Order: sequence, then C-alpha cells, then structure tokens
Amino acid sequence: MKSLNALFIAAAVFGASAAVQAADTTFAGVSYGQTSDRISKSGQLNSNTDHLNASGIISKDDTWGVRVGQMNEERRYYLTYDNVSNDHSGLKLRQENLLGSYDMFYPVGNSTKLFGGASAGITKLSQESSGYSRDTDTGYAVGLQAGVLQKVTDNTSVELGYRYLRSNAKTELAEHGGPKLGTLRLDSSAQTYLSANYMF
Repeated sequence: MKSLNALFIAAAVFGASAAVQAADTTFAGVSYGQTSDRISKSGQLNSNTDHLNASGIISKDDTWGVRVGQMNEERRYYLTYDNVSNDHSGLKLRQENLLGSYDMFYPVGNSTKLFGGASAGITKLSQESSGYSRDTDTGYAVGLQAGVLQKVTDNTSVELGYRYLRSNAKTELAEHGGPKLGTLRLDSSAQTYLSANYMF
C-alpha cells in the first residue's frame, strides 16, 4: 500500500507540472553512477549470521539509469529508472528504482545551472544469492537530489548530481528448503551520478 501511495504522489506531481508547463521541451538521458545502501538486519538474521555487514553488500557499486521528461529554463520534471546490484559475503542484492522527480534551476552563468529538487516513487529490492531462495519486495522511495547542469550544445547537456533516498523495501533470507534466517531491510541509499541529456 505504501508503494502505491508513493506512486500516486509521483503521478500527481507529474500531472500538475504537465498542466502548468505544457509547452516545455522533451528530453531523454542516460546516467552512470555509484550507489551505497544502508541496510539493516532483523534480530533473527543478526543471530543467525556471523557478523554480516549488510550495508556492505551494495557499497559504491556501478549504477545505470535512463530518464525522460520535460524541461524549460526554470524547472524540469522527469521519470527515472535505475538499476544496481552486487554480492558480498555470499549474499547478492539488486535494487531497482522507478522515480518521478521535480527540479528547480538556478543559473550561475550563460550555460551552467545549479539544480535541486525532490523525488518519489518505488524501489524493488531482490535477494538473488546463490544457495538461498530468491525473494523480492517493493517499497516506497522518497528523497532529494541536487547538482550542476552544464549545457554543451543547443540540444545536449551533461550533469553531475547527488541523490539521497529513504525506503522501506525488505527481503527475506532462507536457504533452499530451509527455514527463514531473517530479514534485510533497505533503509536508505545515496547515489552520485553523471548524466548525459538530449532535448528533442
């Protein structure tokens, strides 16, 4: 239910923005970055594992994403999908984000702008560890982002950004045919990214 509420909020933001900014320019982009997650363990999992560093499973790992949206000289709104995965200490996790975002621009030169805004959407957390039953969960994702946008040509730009998200997605850990060992919960994630954008 929480994930659906987050998705409705994101859709409402996009709907309101689209109504006001119907003449904005469409843009699309690709991004590459690094994500670090803060993951907590249930008491049960903590007692069943030997000093497992859950927050080290995804830590400064490669993240790829795509985006599409609308923008003008003052603001933008867009949808982003990104994906990151890694394994550590015998456990593998995959995180996928689908976010609706809204940014305001602050010009600092003829072709350079600072930006800041908020994001809301859903996060899917998958436990894909060898020797364990696969498990997935979808939760909400809400957060903030900021960075700098540099215009390269009339139709292209690059940006360097930072995004921080809070989430409640969680996944269970159980050996194949065995009892549940405990739960991993995604509390937050931080991502530094570089994006290239093209305006149509």
